[in-house]
Amino acid sequence: MSAPPDKLQTPKVSEREARQVAEAAREQGWRKPSFAKELFLGRFRLDLIHPHPLPAREDSARGEAFLAKLRDFCETKIDGALIEREAKIPDEVINGLKELGALGMKIDTKYGGLGLTQVYYNKALALVGSANPAIGALLSAHQSIGVPQPLKLFGTQEQKDTFLPRLARTDISAFLLTEPDVGSDPARLATTAVPDGDSYILDGVKLWTTNGVVADLLVVMARVPRSEGRKGGITAFVVEAASEGITVENRNVFMGLRGLENGVTRFHQVRVPAENRIGPEGAGLKIALTTLNTGRLSLPAMCVGAGKWCLKIAREWSAAREQWGKPVARHEAVGTKISFIAATTFALEAVLDLSSQMADEDRNDIRIEAALAKLYGSEMAWLMADELVQIRGGRGFETADSLAARGERAVPAEQILRDLRINRIFEGSTEIMHLLIAREAVDAHLAVAGDIIDPDKPLAAKAKAGANAAAFYARWLPKLVTGPGQLPRTYSEFHPSGYPDLSGHLRYVERSSRKLARSTFYAMSRWQGRMETKQGFLGRIVDIGAELFAMSAACVRAELLRTSDGYGREAYQLADVFCRQSRIRVEELFTRLWSNTDDLDRKVVEGVLSGTYTWLEEGIVDPSGDGPWIADATPGPAERDNVHRPIR
Repeated sequence: MSAPPDKLQTPKVSEREARQVAEAAREQGWRKPSFAKELFLGRFRLDLIHPHPLPAREDSARGEAFLAKLRDFCETKIDGALIEREAKIPDEVINGLKELGALGMKIDTKYGGLGLTQVYYNKALALVGSANPAIGALLSAHQSIGVPQPLKLFGTQEQKDTFLPRLARTDISAFLLTEPDVGSDPARLATTAVPDGDSYILDGVKLWTTNGVVADLLVVMARVPRSEGRKGGITAFVVEAASEGITVENRNVFMGLRGLENGVTRFHQVRVPAENRIGPEGAGLKIALTTLNTGRLSLPAMCVGAGKWCLKIAREWSAAREQWGKPVARHEAVGTKISFIAATTFALEAVLDLSSQMADEDRNDIRIEAALAKLYGSEMAWLMADELVQIRGGRGFETADSLAARGERAVPAEQILRDLRINRIFEGSTEIMHLLIAREAVDAHLAVAGDIIDPDKPLAAKAKAGANAAAFYARWLPKLVTGPGQLPRTYSEFHPSGYPDLSGHLRYVERSSRKLARSTFYAMSRWQGRMETKQGFLGRIVDIGAELFAMSAACVRAELLRTSDGYGREAYQLADVFCRQSRIRVEELFTRLWSNTDDLDRKVVEGVLSGTYTWLEEGIVDPSGDGPWIADATPGPAERDNVHRPIR
């Protein structure tokens, strides 16, 4: 058996090397069209999303039947207040979900799963997440990023036959990538998987392992050393959580999601059969990123559920609460908040359903759409919850238990604010999502001109890239000058008689798409190789794209409801209000592309880091405890009790 290293050796990599690792892991080609990719290039391809795609009749029937059972379970078996109070999901609730088939919502029926579409899987997460967000997180971590999804995409038939039936009914899974000193920079991954005969020996420590405390199966990312005949690199493995040498050393506690079974997991000389490796050596990071392409849709699903609940509480409370002779909803200061919650909830559901249906159809590449849905959903849901707390006033800051104790309705407004906060960090923080989406948004530019700004490329490569770039931009740039958005009757089907005019909003999206592409091109021309350091600019570019995508989805959904549902008029009204609110945000973001304090901010940061402003910190006491900023993760045997508790 191979001996473990005496001391954890986190790989030392430069910024450039780290970027190269991330670049090698991303999907390189675009084999299918992408609405969002075209949007960033200044091409508004409404035909890719309109008419709105619809699920097959049999898929809808199966999905609705499960939702009915799940709703009954949520209403009769889940006590969200109890979970919040005891910081634990009762075992009988989890076992009940197993019996219901909720562990196998995304697993094919031939393996014992329910085989739900992405659309209905998301509706289920929104429903169960409204009962208690920690349960939604458990089911999502199990199926969206846990063992089932990577096996579905990259597993062998033998692996699927072995593990998927267990995962569909009895076994909970977890995804283990993050380490105490490694977050969004996987090039520094320190957990090792050393080949040993027909096995690998795992050593290392994983942090923030959602479901890790109760998991039966783990998908673990570990670094295989490069050796003769072995490519090595970050590799994915299916690991039995009960394997000798695995210790769950701590169940972590957070400001929200109090029922979350999230821990610290140590691997010490853990033997994993080679047949449990998913894909080839070195493919682990690509597997993780590809899994997240659709896996990220689970978070906006629960954000949609949160928005619906915020709207319900805002409506009921603001109608009952009176101030100065009328309900608070009738006061403009409160009414604007309610309008924002209603319009934004409509738009978030439009983005989610559109992205999910496109994922089910598999006609389009939705890697950008899913990322935008996660980014936009997590940010806007947090704002809606914050506005709900403000509408509720002091009662919004008071806990549900305290409200009930003094005889009022137990509304957990402060809890939803705490629970939603993690979504801006989970599965790629907002800042990382900005960079990830920006990289995809400029992919076409880097494909033709990347060698020009790459300092490592020889002159011959730069010359060839220059010629290719000249040809590409000669064709592309003239198309950014004029477009359908300047013609007053374009998209006229979105202005039916007697309805608000949504065609004007779509024309605005088309014009803004071209403006966005021009702004991106100008920035690349101006900063060239330094563009990747302009994170403030890139974040605003992405945020503009997110707003334009949401406006498009809202309009398309409104038209779908007009032609197929009884809520068409109301949907048009909500879409119109959302688009008007969104346009104000877009105009501000366009202004801030070039009028901002980014350069001054960098100077202040240098001053803060160098100690220039330490005088500003005087006059306080620091209540923080002692200890290192980052816990020691040296490989070796566990020195703590194992708190792993599989649920049976």
